[in-house]
Amino acid sequence: MSIPERNNVHVGGSGDATMVFVHGFGCDQNMWRLIEPVYAKRYRTVLLDLVGSGRSDVSAYDPHKYATLDGYASDMLEVIAETASGPVIFVGHSVSAMIGMLADLRDPSRFAAHVMVGPSPCYVNDGDYVGGFERKDIDGLLDALESNYLGWSSNMAPTIMGAPEQPELAAELENSFCRTDPEIAKQFARVTFLSDHRADLPKLKTPTLVLQCTDDLIAPVAVGEYMKRVLPRGSLALIENVGHCPHLSAPSASCAAIDRFLASEGL
Repeated sequence: MSIPERNNVHVGGSGDATMVFVHGFGCDQNMWRLIEPVYAKRYRTVLLDLVGSGRSDVSAYDPHKYATLDGYASDMLEVIAETASGPVIFVGHSVSAMIGMLADLRDPSRFAAHVMVGPSPCYVNDGDYVGGFERKDIDGLLDALESNYLGWSSNMAPTIMGAPEQPELAAELENSFCRTDPEIAKQFARVTFLSDHRADLPKLKTPTLVLQCTDDLIAPVAVGEYMKRVLPRGSLALIENVGHCPHLSAPSASCAAIDRFLASEGL
């Protein structure tokens, strides 16, 4: 199969630089529908589904390859090589922010900037580091997912989405979870929530915007503040919003923060 077919790639827009949009756990490229059209007026845009998600080719899923985020990072470099023109602005939601970072560390020449939406290099509290969860909390979350994936999806979608005044968004996220193959989702959840990429942050030399909500159970503000301190060229923008998906629940505020960052970098 071709790389665009594998990742269900859609290319749009036009411009000297390329914006690559990559979704988080349990989601697909449709989650960018309120953001991507804004930037398609100024940039070439690339939308894709991670292997195992959305309308990607599930036959390409290899449990060994995707046992770490490095397997997804390899895919990102292949997609970029096939579809991007000019410098790349990598927009990654949640775990895909770390996937984009790993891809950059392999080939920094392709990347002009990162926009990390609700990122976390490590979800588990560790000494002075506040990731938001104790290890027992993560183990409980993963056990619940393992034993009853559909029930977990129903319970967690409203918590992850937030935006209580927009319940239709939580329903959309739950439906997205439920469309994902449960076995793939279980492995991806373990890879996501047990990952620790704190040691990689100081290696990322590319300008990076950390975009976080002021009330996010999955990636609390303390994580964004930590990343700003550790990233060599990191900046932090906080959006007054509840939830983990501001690109859906607060798209105008998200675009405003991204625009300020891109302008500051001459992009």
